[in-house]
Amino acid sequence: MTDTFYDEIGGEETIRTIVHRFYAGVADDEVLRPLYPEEDLGPAEERFALFLIQYWGGPTTYGDTRGHPRLRMRHAPFRVTPEAAQHWLVHFRAGLDEAGLTAEQDARFWDYVTHAAQFMVNSME
Repeated sequence: MTDTFYDEIGGEETIRTIVHRFYAGVADDEVLRPLYPEEDLGPAEERFALFLIQYWGGPTTYGDTRGHPRLRMRHAPFRVTPEAAQHWLVHFRAGLDEAGLTAEQDARFWDYVTHAAQFMVNSME
């Protein structure tokens, strides 16, 4: 069996480290925090972790419980501006830095998230 990128980077523990650090930054971010209507960011953190776990080749719990990701549709109710995308990337960068990936692994993950951040922009102001 061929290892997936999920396996290569350390699986669930690594992804949860990245996502936890990401949400620690979001919690105090004046641009991003208002986009999360829940007082507790825990459910959003769990959904994001499960999505990334599945995306990178781990268990399909996200799809089994939530269906197809439909990321743009799920984010459509929120005003995602270029500024919000940049703030999102700052916090994701902190998560990747904390994960201690190899340079190649980091570059692969970063390439995905930078494209994803731009893809999610749905408002220019």
